[in-house]
Amino acid sequence: MEPEIDEGISEKDVMGLMHVFTRVPPLVLKMVVKGNKNVVRSFEAQVMDHYQQLTTEEKVKVEKVLEMPVSELQRILQNVYLETHQKQLKILADPGAEPFITLNLQELRKMLNSPDL
Repeated sequence: MEPEIDEGISEKDVMGLMHVFTRVPPLVLKMVVKGNKNVVRSFEAQVMDHYQQLTTEEKVKVEKVLEMPVSELQRILQNVYLETHQKQLKILADPGAEPFITLNLQELRKMLNSPDL
């Protein structure tokens, strides 16, 4: 039996989800981040519906993101930005986006730990 390798979340994982980041225009994302908006709560039904359709492997990756420090997540986003030049990643990698990311990850944790799930 092979030992399980825990690689965490990588730049490759973020690249695979690029469509999620680029769905929102940079100007809109910048305003939402600056306003520290709780977008998870605003889109709760869609988030829950999408989460329930994920594979077990995808759910494990979501859990890893929820467990990692925001600074590490932003480092990964910065690295992918340097490779892709997607403005949305630059916005999220900026240290000023930390409160926005923290708020939304906390909300997502609450939602996914709900007994209704």
